[in-house]
Amino acid sequence: MSVLRPPEIHFQKYLGSKVPPWLETYHLTLMTIPFAFAVPLFGFLARSNIQWMWGVSLMIVFQYFTDLVDGEVGRQRNTGLIKWGYFMDHFLDYCFTCAVLAAYGFVLPLTFAHEPAILFVVAIGFLVNTILAFAATGEFRMSVLGIGPTECRIGFILFNAALIFPGRDVMLTIIPYATVIFTCGLIYIVYRTQRQLWRMDMDAKRARERNQSH
Repeated sequence: MSVLRPPEIHFQKYLGSKVPPWLETYHLTLMTIPFAFAVPLFGFLARSNIQWMWGVSLMIVFQYFTDLVDGEVGRQRNTGLIKWGYFMDHFLDYCFTCAVLAAYGFVLPLTFAHEPAILFVVAIGFLVNTILAFAATGEFRMSVLGIGPTECRIGFILFNAALIFPGRDVMLTIIPYATVIFTCGLIYIVYRTQRQLWRMDMDAKRARERNQSH
């Protein structure tokens, strides 16, 4: 579980109960689409005026709230869109992440132009690991070492602020190190996942052998 998840659960239930009746769970899920289109537009505009990165941060905040409450609204109202919600929610989260990385591709200097591409590959790796692990174990985990989607969104917003305010050059020097850290994190989580699956396979094998011996 991520660091912020315990208090976030209570906040999620509270917000879910405050959503007006005319706003359904699928409306909230699909609102990620216009947010995802707006993000690279703001990134493009930020090429001439870096203040437009505040628009990117605002879209991240909006997407956080809709993503936080769409499933909660579905549970409280028993809409029944469990499989659709699981698929669309995570697919659109992926699309939104791609949009944010595309926005950075517009504003980062040419010397850092490859960084969003690398982070895109790493983000895909985390997503693939989560989906495959869920298929193999039935356990869905969205956090790694206490860092989940909410913490990542906060990181994006802080990074945007660092690009806008003085100190941008210092932040840019950190980008390669952050890329290395995220890559190492992916390697670690994949290693941990395969060890868990190996133990599960071996436990199942020993159980079958015991049953056969009886």
